[in-house]
Amino acid sequence: MTDGRVSAMAAGLVGSEILKIAGDIRAMVAQGETICNLTVGDFSPAEFRIPGYLEREIVQALSAGETNYPPSDGVMPLRKAVADFFERWLGLEYGVDSVLITGGSRPGIFSVYSTLVDPGDVVVYPVPSWNNNHYVHISGARGLPVTCRAEDAFLPTRALLEEAVRGARLLALNSPLNPCGTAFTPEALGEICDMVLEENARRGPDERPLYVMYDQVYWMLTFGDTMHVNPVTLRPAMAAYTVFVDGISKSFAATGVRVGWTVAPVDVTQRMASVLAHVGAWAPRAEQLATARMIGATDEIVAYHREMKQGVEARLDALYAGIEGLRAAGFPVRAITPMGAIYLSAQFALHGWQTPEGEVLATNEQIRQYLLAAAGLAVVPFQAFGMKEDTGWMRLSVGATNLAEIEVMFGRLGTALKALSAPTGVRRMEGGPTAAASLP
Repeated sequence: MTDGRVSAMAAGLVGSEILKIAGDIRAMVAQGETICNLTVGDFSPAEFRIPGYLEREIVQALSAGETNYPPSDGVMPLRKAVADFFERWLGLEYGVDSVLITGGSRPGIFSVYSTLVDPGDVVVYPVPSWNNNHYVHISGARGLPVTCRAEDAFLPTRALLEEAVRGARLLALNSPLNPCGTAFTPEALGEICDMVLEENARRGPDERPLYVMYDQVYWMLTFGDTMHVNPVTLRPAMAAYTVFVDGISKSFAATGVRVGWTVAPVDVTQRMASVLAHVGAWAPRAEQLATARMIGATDEIVAYHREMKQGVEARLDALYAGIEGLRAAGFPVRAITPMGAIYLSAQFALHGWQTPEGEVLATNEQIRQYLLAAAGLAVVPFQAFGMKEDTGWMRLSVGATNLAEIEVMFGRLGTALKALSAPTGVRRMEGGPTAAASLP
């Protein structure tokens, strides 16, 4: 309900759970407490700088006076550079008219919803996922969240989506996945693409198609044997129904530089550009010109990622090894092997355990607060990403931490877990909680 001072849409917007958690962390830091902050989906410049090449190009463009309005759909050098970038790195051939430049990736997502979705249309999205529930609300759509399973790395499958997409207007996908740090296999994504093509073939001439918004902003950050895949490479017919959302924010630690883009069928791109022209959500001109130079400099990209990706992967591996080490010691925790992005999915299955103060942990929020207070470990529960169940799953983000902080944190975490009392009927191990509490 609203008193009329603001719109019903604005009154109904839910605040960011991550920002609420950030308030807790700021208060503790202000009191001098040591926190290993794994909450922010961002990069600390103290840990990860943007490429030096990009920084120099931005300064040069500013010095050259490139400070006026850019074209609302992006400067032509960058639009051409994005088309070339997609062809060179992904083997995707798109013309310049398919490329729209945006002020970071968020305006791209907003323009997809604003252009393709009418009030009342069904938008299917997996949970956990980032912010789709908010964009559904803003657009007046009917959100249909599909809960994904840990055994599927929290990624949707054709079997989970099959019924949901009947009559839907938009399917929102993200890989590598925020918040989970997992990525589609070619087989799993290919099956989803087949489902989309079959659904569109089933629809009559008067029915609008089902589109896929494919957010791949983390695609250059994959690890181990993981290879990034996309709908159009796997199934070329998907080009008619796929809108890519991408940018430099994550792969180049450039979240504050605010350069993103979408790549889509020309008619869709034209209408998205019209929407954003009225919003004014374009990237700054100097940053656009600098980005055009950078994404065309393959050797610079390779050199930057050689160090940057190694740093991200080392932090993720340290978190994974530490949590799995605690699991091996009998603590009810586990993690999913990191595949991409800057995130690790970790489960703290502490429901029913009692703190030294006598509180019985019953919800993810209580577990989060205990980890923060007792171990100085700041994490984000999956509820912030649309999950309803209190299963202990949390997102751990490594963009603003380092290996030394992680090592010290695990000492505190081990002590905090040992301080918990096991639920009735659960046998404690000497020096640890319980072998029976170990997760499969």
